[in-house]
Amino acid sequence: MVFGFGKGKQETKAAAPAPAPAAPAAAKPVAPGVASAAPISLPRGWMAGQMQDWKLTVNKVIEHAHNNHGNREVVTRSVEGPIVRSTYSELYYRARKCSNALLADGVQKGDRIATLAWNTQRHIETWYGTMCIGAVLHTLNPRLFPEQIAWIANDAADKVLCFDLNFLPLVEKLAPQLTSVKHFVAMVGRSHMPAQSAIPGLLCYEDLVDAEDGVYRWPEFDENTASSICYTSGTTGNPKGAVYSHRSTLLHSYGLVMPDAMG
Repeated sequence: MVFGFGKGKQETKAAAPAPAPAAPAAAKPVAPGVASAAPISLPRGWMAGQMQDWKLTVNKVIEHAHNNHGNREVVTRSVEGPIVRSTYSELYYRARKCSNALLADGVQKGDRIATLAWNTQRHIETWYGTMCIGAVLHTLNPRLFPEQIAWIANDAADKVLCFDLNFLPLVEKLAPQLTSVKHFVAMVGRSHMPAQSAIPGLLCYEDLVDAEDGVYRWPEFDENTASSICYTSGTTGNPKGAVYSHRSTLLHSYGLVMPDAMG
């Protein structure tokens, strides 16, 4: 029955009989990450646009900063204490060195690189150094309980863990539980490396970066490639990993710089 309302009283009308359901169409396989919409029929004589024909990948951001604002200062505070003053060009070249170091360590496209670090120069370098070779940056939340961090790192199958020195006691506790992590990297210079550590084969970040020349061109890959992964901490049951693409990261960034957002 369909109910209509008019002049303060209720009226009823008989509902029309429902049409017989059509036979379901045969399902067609859909490639991963592709919407299952019907193919678009392009008109005769269609012409492709060629303006700004480039992929929305994260390397475009730091490359733009290097090319157009290379001398602009980047200021951070290191975990060791001193203020670090750099430029976008220095950050660009050091990020490429970080990429080279990861590749030399056997990191491949799609491998997850975890970080336990604050907003420091080395952490920014690791972000770009990881994502710009097609690997996936996985930022771990140091405020979670150790057993939660271990579960998340194992679930993501992190291959490398880079961490700030003030997290050394936490990482030493976690290391035996991290079954997928092959290398641990302390994000410090040689003079601040711990004299002793419970982590076997602990690597020094500056040693790895200094061993590279920075002469490296980041490869081209699809903009829908995963760039980073974060695990939620407010869901019921086990945390869920949210995977960001290069495209989504750039589009979010473009949105945030608009005056109606954060400006």
